[in-house]
Amino acid sequence: MTPTPSRLAKQSTAVRRALARAAGVACLLTVCLAAGYAQTGYAQTGNANSGSRPLVLQLTLDDTIQPITAGYLERGIAEANRLHAQAVLVDMSTPGGLLDSTRQMVESIERSPVPVIFFIAPTGSRAGSAGFFLLESADIAAMAPGTNAGAAHPVMESPTGGAPDKALDPVMKQKIENDAAAFLRSCVSRRGRNVAAAEDAVRNSKSYTDSEALNLKLIDLIEPNNAALIAALDGRNITRFDGSTTQLHLRDTVIQPLPETTREQLLGRLMDPNLAVLLLLLGGLLIYLEFNTPGTIVPGAIGTLLVLLAFFALNLLPIHGASVLLLIAAMVLLILEAKFSSHGILALTGTISLVFGLLTLVDGPIPEMRVHLGTAIATGVAFGSITFFLAFIALKARRAKLRMGPDAMIGQLAIAQTPLAPEGQVMVRGEIWQATLTPRSAQSSVASGETVRITSIHGLRLMVEALPHS
Repeated sequence: MTPTPSRLAKQSTAVRRALARAAGVACLLTVCLAAGYAQTGYAQTGNANSGSRPLVLQLTLDDTIQPITAGYLERGIAEANRLHAQAVLVDMSTPGGLLDSTRQMVESIERSPVPVIFFIAPTGSRAGSAGFFLLESADIAAMAPGTNAGAAHPVMESPTGGAPDKALDPVMKQKIENDAAAFLRSCVSRRGRNVAAAEDAVRNSKSYTDSEALNLKLIDLIEPNNAALIAALDGRNITRFDGSTTQLHLRDTVIQPLPETTREQLLGRLMDPNLAVLLLLLGGLLIYLEFNTPGTIVPGAIGTLLVLLAFFALNLLPIHGASVLLLIAAMVLLILEAKFSSHGILALTGTISLVFGLLTLVDGPIPEMRVHLGTAIATGVAFGSITFFLAFIALKARRAKLRMGPDAMIGQLAIAQTPLAPEGQVMVRGEIWQATLTPRSAQSSVASGETVRITSIHGLRLMVEALPHS
């Protein structure tokens, strides 16, 4: 078939348009790549320009000590080494945290090729529990006026999910305490600080003010802010953990903050046990809704995401197996209450199990890493009530007989359009049907306008009965 001139013209126009679109996309990609290259070049130039002055990389730890903060410190040390920084300055205010994460952070500090400075600041901050270990492991330990550090006694988790230290074997408790004390001594002795005073913070939970810590040689200096601290450290010789000596050159230092990445911020929020519990229960409720109303998709998808996020957070926290069993038992009891009438006993027992399970699910070493009592009660009661209600409604719907078409009219009321003696017409659902009074009806006839009840259907005729007069 020979193409006509008009067809050729249309094809030529389409080709030109396609080429124009491709050229536009190519130009856009070129501009984006050029902008990215220019931005990279600018960043590298900025680093090169700042390289003429000493650089100190500043990190901020104002959260509990857990795997996310450990990763943040490790990333900061690696970045400082890449930028050839003179030191890593860590502004810290923490109530403490997990001992395993503390050991990981101390290891990063001791292996750091860049000197690490820990500064308890601003005024009113503290380095409690695990924070005291980090302070004493640093190359330079400093505190701002009005701060405190110490109370580093290890809080052991109860194997039964109860209060910490209550049900723990005394021998095991002593082993853990001795291990923590030896761990701290290994840091303090290499830094030339007061071993006895540091160990007292572990064994007797002793806490020190800034002036007490300085007098006891637990820290190196007290300064009001970062600028004053950097100025005071200029020219100071320090002994690294490996025994080598280095001098800090911090005159005209550029302090470059290293903020947390979006990933670290998100995961850090998820490490809050209260948020993790809320996500777990809300996700479970949405998944339950999806099972009861299949095809909606959205509740199931969102619920699955929330449950996975909760599992991720709880996987990084100390979890008790007995508490997990309490949660499972609570769900079983709530479902059984909907199926068997126990006058609320099963529902009450399930709700109590749910509250206790949530309360003891996460047993961190500090209150900030445990589920609060208010959170456990509020979420447990609310979730238990909603779950019982939904289970009851779903079970009731499954037990109800499925009726479609004319059979759905059985049991409904109709209005007599003509006298029924015993045959006539009635209106039901806006439709007029032929009807006959049943022999067992309370009346032998029904006047027009009276109400009757449909008892059965025979073909296209309704069998009805008169309602008894009150």
